[in-house]
Amino acid sequence: MNRIKDYQQLKFDIDRWLKDYYYFHGIKAFVVGVSGGIDSAVVSTLCAKTDLPTYILTMPLHSKRENTELSNAHAKSLVYKYPNVFNVNVDLTRTYDSFMSWMDDEFTSNELANANTKSRLRMVALYQVAGSVGGIVVGTGNKVEDYGVGFYTKYGDGGVDIAPIADLYKTEVWELGKHLGVDSRIIEAKPTDGLWDDKRTDEDQLGATYADLEEAMEYGTGNAVKILEVFNRINSHKMNPIPTFKL
Repeated sequence: MNRIKDYQQLKFDIDRWLKDYYYFHGIKAFVVGVSGGIDSAVVSTLCAKTDLPTYILTMPLHSKRENTELSNAHAKSLVYKYPNVFNVNVDLTRTYDSFMSWMDDEFTSNELANANTKSRLRMVALYQVAGSVGGIVVGTGNKVEDYGVGFYTKYGDGGVDIAPIADLYKTEVWELGKHLGVDSRIIEAKPTDGLWDDKRTDEDQLGATYADLEEAMEYGTGNAVKILEVFNRINSHKMNPIPTFKL
């Protein structure tokens, strides 16, 4: 899916949008977590290009070596290119292990719950830095994940202040990454959230390709229509406003 005719114009529009928000709200910095994936690489690069203070967090947590290497290389590259960028490395492995050691065994056996805890620890680190520097946490979710299947952790990577690429499909994010000069290794890597002990990819977890999910979202056709419906239903509690009892 590619609805974008001019990626140079898109870069300009997002840059202006970020700057407008920054100055209107009196923000002092952008704070972005990078994982070695395309979404966070694109968002962190967009923030870096604004010439406004940008803190890039690398947060290893039982991470795969390749993810750590890509995220570190990307962060160092931005620091080298842009004097407004600062890299903060927060290794959360011991924090996670300590937290889990205090939990009874019956509460540590669910893989999904454990993966979500990892994501929420990263959110805590991002907001600690943001609060300390007067910044905001910039989201890295794309349209498929944020508004189609709810493929994110509530109060984890879903806990953000602004979302510059949440109206872009994944394939559009990949293309934008090329125009931004993102490392080809990141562009070519299979998307993964890096929260699991094995090497499962995002598409493995979703049971469909991003291209198929985009077709289902945009046209209501293709191989992933039923998968989209299922994920949209079971994850509606993340994507919809919190139900509130009204007097």
